[in-house]
Amino acid sequence: MRGLAWTIVAVAMVSMAAPARAQTYDPNYPVCMQVYQRGGGYIACGFTSMAQCQASASGRAAQCLVNPYYAGPSVRKRHHR
Repeated sequence: MRGLAWTIVAVAMVSMAAPARAQTYDPNYPVCMQVYQRGGGYIACGFTSMAQCQASASGRAAQCLVNPYYAGPSVRKRHHR
């Protein structure tokens, strides 16, 4: 009887778990474009400037926005001796 109870609990826990979502914003690019479509839309990060994004968004149901997760350029620190 205990085995059946644990099986029911395990099945209930697995069925309640929500699927993990991928990160929407790519931290490698400073500008993203949010595209609006029927049934949803998407955010595409991959632009290095606002002008570049605006050129791609022109004529589309889209807007450009600053990436809030942009990590900035990688800077290597040198240690002098």
